[in-house]
Amino acid sequence: MLKHTAADAGLDQRSRDLRRTMVRILAAARRGHFASALSVVEILRVLYDDVLRYNAKDPEWTGRDRCILSKGHGCLALYVMLADKGFFPKAELWQFCRPESILGGHPEVKVPGVEASTGSLGHGLAIGIGMALAARIQRSDYRVFTIIGDGESNEGSIWEGAMCAAKHELSNLTVVVDYNKQQSYGPTSAVLNLEPLAAKWQSFGFAVAESDGHDVAALRRTFSHTPIVRGRPSCIICHTVKGRGIPLVESDPSWHHKSRVTDEEIHSLQEAVGSE
Repeated sequence: MLKHTAADAGLDQRSRDLRRTMVRILAAARRGHFASALSVVEILRVLYDDVLRYNAKDPEWTGRDRCILSKGHGCLALYVMLADKGFFPKAELWQFCRPESILGGHPEVKVPGVEASTGSLGHGLAIGIGMALAARIQRSDYRVFTIIGDGESNEGSIWEGAMCAAKHELSNLTVVVDYNKQQSYGPTSAVLNLEPLAAKWQSFGFAVAESDGHDVAALRRTFSHTPIVRGRPSCIICHTVKGRGIPLVESDPSWHHKSRVTDEEIHSLQEAVGSE
């Protein structure tokens, strides 16, 4: 399992800046699935910086690639990336989880750039499969990336979807697993062990690659080779750490969701990410 300390964070300036913004949002909202968002930061960063085709000024552009955050509770990282790319004003970030805000605790399609309302785990892959099939019917070349969690992979609908994607040979579909080895109340290995995870996806007809989910260069290389095999859907298993980049939060189940973040906790988070 990946493990990092404040002295050996291994994160570049952009990754640290993204986390710093996330801490500021949490300080304003005092609630959220913070640790789950931290594990997916580099995955979303590489997708939006280097992989996806989109137009932030025209979020409904038909030629865009589709990215679905099926593990919708990690939306804080998605919101930061969408604001960074200009889908909506950055000022909206400080309204996160307030009644008047478009940015709720799970993403909804009313947010510019959000492709599907997610949060009921297991649904995002089926939506992505529908989009990938639609691209084929429309003879369009857009791609679909669906990010799922490892706890979410307990859901039977994930594996029903996997069978369907393989049957239809959806090489325009890539499933990205944020494999942080934790879920809401403990280690995935203890709750419902997924191993051998790569072999499972292969047995369901997917071409599979694995990557350090926090190594930006490695993620770029891996995503640049999708589809992995023509005529087969792809699965990229990203080995991550829940709470990555903040030692106080890393692999601590109590940070899966916080409804009341204290001043002391905010101070500790701010110290961990440093000042702007």
